Amino acid sequence: MDKKKLSERDICTKFITPAVQAAGWDTQRQMREEVGLTAGRVLVRGNKGVRDRKTVLRADYVLYFKPGLPLAVVEAKDNKHTVRDGIQQALKYADMLDVPFAFSSNGDGFVFHDKTLADGVLEREITLAEFPSPDLLWQRYLAWKGIASTQAALYAQDYHPGRTARYYQVNAINRSVEAVIKGQKRVLLVMATGTGKTFTAFQIIWRLWKSGTSKRILFLADRNILVDQTMVGDFKPFKGAMAKLSVNQKGVEKVDASGQISTEMVALGVNAATKKVDKSYEIYLSLYQAVTGSEEERNIYKQFSPDFFDLVVIDECHRGSAAEDSAWRDILDYFGSAVHLGLTATPKETADVSNITYFGEPVYTYSLKQGIEDGFLAPYKVIRVDLDKDLGWRPPVGKVDAKGQIVEDRIYNQKDMNKALVLTQRDEAVARRITELLHATGRMNKTIVFCEDIDHASRMRQALLNANSDLAAANPKYVVQITGDNTEGKLELDNFIDPKRAYPVIATTSRLMTTGVDAQTCKLVVLDRTINSMTEFKQIIGRGTRINEDYGKLWFTILDFKKATENFADPAFDGEPTVIYEPSGGEPITPPEDTVLPPEGDAAPMPGAGEDAGEAGDAHGGQGGGGRVKYVINDVPVYVVNERVQYMGSDGKLITESLKDYTRIQLNQRFASLDAFLQSWSDADKKQAIVDELEALGVFFDELAKEVGKDLDPFDLICHIAFGQKPLTRRERAEQVKKKDYFARHSGTARRVLEKLLDKYADEGIANIEQTEVLRTPDFAALGSPVELIKSFGGKPQYHRAVRELEQALYQ
Repeated sequence: MDKKKLSERDICTKFITPAVQAAGWDTQRQMREEVGLTAGRVLVRGNKGVRDRKTVLRADYVLYFKPGLPLAVVEAKDNKHTVRDGIQQALKYADMLDVPFAFSSNGDGFVFHDKTLADGVLEREITLAEFPSPDLLWQRYLAWKGIASTQAALYAQDYHPGRTARYYQVNAINRSVEAVIKGQKRVLLVMATGTGKTFTAFQIIWRLWKSGTSKRILFLADRNILVDQTMVGDFKPFKGAMAKLSVNQKGVEKVDASGQISTEMVALGVNAATKKVDKSYEIYLSLYQAVTGSEEERNIYKQFSPDFFDLVVIDECHRGSAAEDSAWRDILDYFGSAVHLGLTATPKETADVSNITYFGEPVYTYSLKQGIEDGFLAPYKVIRVDLDKDLGWRPPVGKVDAKGQIVEDRIYNQKDMNKALVLTQRDEAVARRITELLHATGRMNKTIVFCEDIDHASRMRQALLNANSDLAAANPKYVVQITGDNTEGKLELDNFIDPKRAYPVIATTSRLMTTGVDAQTCKLVVLDRTINSMTEFKQIIGRGTRINEDYGKLWFTILDFKKATENFADPAFDGEPTVIYEPSGGEPITPPEDTVLPPEGDAAPMPGAGEDAGEAGDAHGGQGGGGRVKYVINDVPVYVVNERVQYMGSDGKLITESLKDYTRIQLNQRFASLDAFLQSWSDADKKQAIVDELEALGVFFDELAKEVGKDLDPFDLICHIAFGQKPLTRRERAEQVKKKDYFARHSGTARRVLEKLLDKYADEGIANIEQTEVLRTPDFAALGSPVELIKSFGGKPQYHRAVRELEQALYQ
């Protein structure tokens, strides 16, 4: 057997796998091959998004002590490579998987990289027979992690079987379990919205519960829907041991793949008549406000002894729980002996309140930027719109508003809109622009419109209904207002976030939907609200970052009327969380371990009587920000004066350029000159290969053709956009071929086939005529079967030669 002639897969099967097996590894439970780590970054240009296949990362082997506990990565190469050629790749994957061992092999032996330095050597070559055993790597791994032998069994507790966790979820789960079994009392986990915090929390709780490390658990959330959906969703395996701390029974509707609706009831842990807590459960879920409101409500958690719970999990812990005088902190202080695990996408770090000062440094962080790079989160396109009156408007002297109030004489700008000043025609202008975008991208695309306050959300609902009167007349739920004071609207929240339900399509809101709303199919986020808090901005952007490929959701658009997306330029947008602590007088220079700073002035309001309670003063009473009278004016027209589109660049930052500009840059990087491009195009056996390569770089020819406004072939688009050549339409190219009497060299059926192929090119482009399968389409059926048509050329080689000659004639 000549090793040099074997494929990489043969090297794996004949040499690497047997060597790993011989070392004692169970190939069923301890070894996985071709392990997908990332999904591939989504590239967005125009109105199209595709995955960049070059960014899909896949490890040849991952070795586990047991499922969910990875130990090592093995990267394989064919025998034309050296044994060392795969080690850099293996180290990259090992770093992603948070493991200390990396191997590379070409079938002759292994390079073994050992970060634990257990025997003082970082990297060495070993033979196939010297591959280390699972027990050896496990013991070194435990020592590297600092896990004592008495803690090993707890750390090795099985995951719940079922859904396979992504690599970063495994890291988050293992890091959190590690911290708890080592005795850490405050644990912070930072994971971007849409990356599966609830599933991650479930696996953490499951392993700690099953190992006996945490026998009783309290899970706190800030939305009723989150508690109910969690109980019937990710936490369902806890059924029988789990209850909700509430007296209000509610069924959770579920829609299966066939569209059948069923209702599942959640178990309650409080007797409705006596208000007594049933303490026989082991896992309780609760709203913060359900246990911290009136004295009677506070009594619910005080029915438990302070040491009843071993673990308290605080979902969305940025929303006030780190503030020392927060009502939510009453619960944390009462159950102070328990481990407190905080989950958030946006740790709040300001001069006034700090999650990190309370919880400590995050045990693991998975950021929005990393999620987008890995292809697990949706990238975004930003459209910034400037309205003329937002740039500055001064009322005529003596101007009276719709309420008969004389409008104060001063210059009103963007920050005043819908706070101190309401221009109803501005609502109509915003609604028109939203509607225009939906007409261009899909009128049934789920949309959230963030407004200044409840009153603004109500007006925007009406403006959008009128702007979409055809669809709204057919179904009044096309546009709904979902705010804290609107009972009917809140009932529609479940329907809005359910991918299987078409309605509502557009939701106008203020603060209710900023966090904890799993809107997987939201394709448009509209910002018509002033956003001064980075925490709030991140939460709002998170409403669009979920990917759902089954429903065509790979990316989303942000339509910004308030310059809120300038926050993207702030280093704090996706930077590492840092504590902001300002000592005074004789205070120590470092933050005290157990001290929490006073609450933030603009923190999100406590969700009490209404989730939008923070804007209750603005809702209907005519008072704007800072106690100023809110003027309502109906007769001032508002126009769009400027608009620019921004895309995410390869570095994850927003770039402002047209689709043509972006394409020109990419093409000039790929082809040094027009001659270089023409040579590449001429040399390609299939032109579609060049098209596919360029589309992987984010050059989307369908969108370019729309922007240029002509029915152009990719060849002409490249020549025109990158090199300034006059383009020809596909039909013009086809007509040129006919004029040259190209078909004279063929006769009979072969000639008729080529004529049909030329018509096919004019209608559909080059890709179809390069595929032999085109002969199976109805257009060719009257000429004969595919086999007969190919025989008319003398055989398959002659047919392919004739197609290449046709292409040469097209592109001369």
